[in-house]
Amino acid sequence: MRGVRRMKLGSQGMEVSAQGLGCMGMSAFYGPPKPEADMIKLIHHAIDSGVTFLDTSDNYGPHTNEILLGKVLSGGVRDKVELATKFGIRFADNKMEIRGDAAYVRAACEGSLKRLCVDSIDLYYQHRIDTRVPIEVTVGELKKLIEEGKIKYIGLSEASASTIRRAHAVHPITAVQLEWSLWSRDIEEEIIPSCRELGIGIVAYSPLGRGFLSSGANFIESLPNDDYRKNMPRFQAGNLELNKTIFVRVSDLAARKGCTPSQLALAWVHHQGNDVCPIPGTTKIENLNQNIGALSVNLTSEEMAELESFASADSVKGDRYQNGISTWMNSETPPLSSWKAT
Repeated sequence: MRGVRRMKLGSQGMEVSAQGLGCMGMSAFYGPPKPEADMIKLIHHAIDSGVTFLDTSDNYGPHTNEILLGKVLSGGVRDKVELATKFGIRFADNKMEIRGDAAYVRAACEGSLKRLCVDSIDLYYQHRIDTRVPIEVTVGELKKLIEEGKIKYIGLSEASASTIRRAHAVHPITAVQLEWSLWSRDIEEEIIPSCRELGIGIVAYSPLGRGFLSSGANFIESLPNDDYRKNMPRFQAGNLELNKTIFVRVSDLAARKGCTPSQLALAWVHHQGNDVCPIPGTTKIENLNQNIGALSVNLTSEEMAELESFASADSVKGDRYQNGISTWMNSETPPLSSWKAT
């Protein structure tokens, strides 16, 4: 297993590898889809190396990333992995729509099951919160899917603390997925403490700052024009120039530690607690191996504080997403008492 330990995710009994694999970039958003055979080889290498917690979504492609994982899972490795996928984001007429109504939840799950070639999904997340539908309605339907054996555990992604509490009251939430890295820490004040109070596991996506904490500012220049990151505020010219300093400082400390900048940044996430599982994505086996190496990087409290001083809230320039992209900040839903299903 090459040092990839196991961990309990949440308090409902789910167990995963302490580091997962985000699969989005293999099929969507980060430039053109990567060669299928190469990605299948990469996923098998991850599983063989002990990285068994695989993360996808019906929105990646859309659908093509789930189909890719389905080809892997139908090859006899289903019992070796913990499979997470998501529902709730769809694009229609070039506009993003968030859906959380019961009929959509069920239809989305059935579609994912078919594409993934599985009978049950281990962890099923609501990808974004539908602010038009009470969270009790969405989780109520997810609870039915558990009772039917179609999913095993429920997750939320980018949900506010109050939404998480309301959801958890309907059925225990196993995990909340959110962006957490050295330069994305806005969830630490309220959301992380709420998850810990309720015994909910924390899954950190983009723990390497979408590549910035691995390669620095220069990697943006090499990205294809259709790479989603080119439009993100932190990677725009003015902000990027100011953010360069963060990577330089991380690199300096990494050199002193004898590891790479990405291993140092990833180790910082691992050191947040035994309830935190980062899911860095990659399309290269050498990067996967390097990410696994982060599990062996030990940080002192002084080094943690030093790292955090590099990327304080006022030193990171630019928002996480461009305007109009729904995040946890506006994920309140109407009260159940006001709901009239259509």
